[in-house]
Amino acid sequence: MPRPSWTEYFMDITKLVALRSTCMRRKVGAVLVKDKRILASGYNGAPSGLRHCEDVGCLRKDSAIPSGTRQELCRGLHAEQNVILQAAYHGISIQGSDLFCTTKPCVICSKMLINAGIKRIFYEEGYDDPLSEEMLQEAGIELTRLSL
Repeated sequence: MPRPSWTEYFMDITKLVALRSTCMRRKVGAVLVKDKRILASGYNGAPSGLRHCEDVGCLRKDSAIPSGTRQELCRGLHAEQNVILQAAYHGISIQGSDLFCTTKPCVICSKMLINAGIKRIFYEEGYDDPLSEEMLQEAGIELTRLSL
């Protein structure tokens, strides 16, 4: 097996992080990297100490809420939100870092990533949110879809 590139390496770790997700609809993982070092990781799911959707059911599914809409109607945090929160909780500066994420960030996460000073985003799976892409482009954040 050939040695993976740095991009492949970090994306593979991101996929492993996604396996910790407790979301019933979409498993997403995120890893922040700077200077080839992992700063923090996050996955989507309920806040710490709260019951998970896999235990109490999916509010979005039960209410037939389409993907990409009414994101406030969910018990969980997005992986991108959790990775930023984990870094903040542990006092780790993420300014100038790269985000590796299994899914392209939504507009809410994109706004947070912009203000957190993320410089590049690598992702595999698309997410239909044109405003997210427009705002990331306007902020000068490089957005790269990987097909590994």
